[in-house]
Amino acid sequence: MKEKRKNKKTETKKHGLTGWLKVKFLGEDETAGPVDIQFLSDLQDIKVVGRYEIIGKLGQGSMGVVYLGKDPYINRNVGIKISRPSAEIEGEKADKYRERFFIEAQSVGRLMHPNIVAIYDAGMYKDFCYITMEYIDGPTLEKFCSKDNLLPINKVVEIMFVTCKALDFAHKKEVIHRDIKPSNIMLNKAGAVRITDFGIAQIKSEQTASRGIIGSPSYMSPEQVKEETVEDKSDIFSLGCVFYELLTGEKAFSGDNYFSIMYKIANEEPVSMRKIRPQIPEILVKITKKALAKNPNQRYQSCMDFAYDLRVALRGLKGSIKTVKAVDVIDYVHSVPFFENFTKNQVKGIMNASNIIKVPKGKVVVTEGEIDDSFYIILSGRVVVQKSKKMIAQIGRGECFGEMSYLSGQARTASVAADTDCIMMKISAILLDKSPETVQLHFLKNFAMTLLNRLSSSS
Repeated sequence: MKEKRKNKKTETKKHGLTGWLKVKFLGEDETAGPVDIQFLSDLQDIKVVGRYEIIGKLGQGSMGVVYLGKDPYINRNVGIKISRPSAEIEGEKADKYRERFFIEAQSVGRLMHPNIVAIYDAGMYKDFCYITMEYIDGPTLEKFCSKDNLLPINKVVEIMFVTCKALDFAHKKEVIHRDIKPSNIMLNKAGAVRITDFGIAQIKSEQTASRGIIGSPSYMSPEQVKEETVEDKSDIFSLGCVFYELLTGEKAFSGDNYFSIMYKIANEEPVSMRKIRPQIPEILVKITKKALAKNPNQRYQSCMDFAYDLRVALRGLKGSIKTVKAVDVIDYVHSVPFFENFTKNQVKGIMNASNIIKVPKGKVVVTEGEIDDSFYIILSGRVVVQKSKKMIAQIGRGECFGEMSYLSGQARTASVAADTDCIMMKISAILLDKSPETVQLHFLKNFAMTLLNRLSSSS
């Protein structure tokens, strides 16, 4: 297997871009190349696709050509991505190519979100595959990645905050993008963010280990480079690469060829951002560094965790518009599994009886034997539970601790310390007692489920 992989990499390096595309989009036993000449020739005189009128060509990629079109029924402009297996691909391989093309429609079809490009239609026209989508009349973030055209720092943070929320929505719908990069994030005329191109997205429930390297070189996560199973934290790493580039005008990982780039992603840290642009605030350096952690367990554990820290940073940046409101904090808390059966109004009430705190790695949060009946919900990160200085459990995002003292009125029976940097909700038992009965019942139910899950895990 190792010999096979070595040969594949040698071939890729030898053949340059075409070889790269062989491993970018498909498995080891399949082939693909740039859009073939015959396909482009057949598209030259195309006037309609399905019911859509073709107005002009917008761009071209490895899996097809994108046109500006018009829906005559609704009288609106649309983007139309058209593709077709090349002449060398036949039979079952051609079917797999079409299936890969339509994954974008299947993935985005799950996602109705104001910051994710909308898919309107998909189908076959003659032997062409096509997807019709929302037309975004504006630039991609690639326009703002050069040093002579950088956006203001506060604007970059606002864009990343909105992008994090949109990606978090996708992840909750079990869609992993796998190709987050500046050219796949657009701004419309009003400056609103749109995430585009879910062409190599993956649905978590259908996830298998990748066959071949999938992604765009400078924005791939270490997991993608190592051809490991990719999860949502891979998108967080890619978004960290985009954040770095928008702030500095330089790629976090660059090189003379794909293999030098991939080596750096797996083994090296990017140049300090403040060496490139000294005016970047230290808090943004720390946020970017956490997003770019090689180990997925040391990264932000969700895009909402990433967004939370961006929200903190926005408060300290001059010129920031009021993009981040109290409702965003409620959304952040409501996204945690513990609160899934609460309404947003109930979460808002709970926040009035609690404090959201950040706890650095290693800090002891509660101590065995102390008298205190407040309890905690982990919003991000992981803690270790110890009894008589012996670790008895590790618990993470969406779980609670300290609830036994609240329920029993006894002293703490265990100590809890932060195993990673954490964000927690500390809830006052006295104030919770004054909450509506429905809220208290939700807590009791979730406490019971937590205890059952822990007992099940320990047995």
